[in-house]
Amino acid sequence: MIHLEKMKIENHLPVLFYRTDTGKEPVREWLQFLSKKEKKLIGEDIKTVQFGWPLGMPLVRKLIPGIWEIRTQLDNKISRVLFTIYENHCVLLHGFIKKTQKIPKQDLDLAIQRMKQVKKGG
Repeated sequence: MIHLEKMKIENHLPVLFYRTDTGKEPVREWLQFLSKKEKKLIGEDIKTVQFGWPLGMPLVRKLIPGIWEIRTQLDNKISRVLFTIYENHCVLLHGFIKKTQKIPKQDLDLAIQRMKQVKKGG
């Protein structure tokens, strides 16, 4: 029994917050402005990805090669956390409250820019 538990822990996908050159973690900072309930719901969905990867709809959707979104339904709104997989880690690139049907171009562009920085190692 202990052996199985150990295997389960080793097979998870570690989650990292994208960090800017100045040490800021934009997704962590964004989460701080949400209510305790919203943080809990988003955190549970991130944990589901961490321990269940790879996943698909309705929780996770691939947006473009290298970038996926975690889709969390909150009380009156929808949150999205965009992430990439780098060296067997889930790197949270950008979080926002979705207000339109499509992912806003500026949000996707920001995630792409951050993914490129992660993948070049800086």
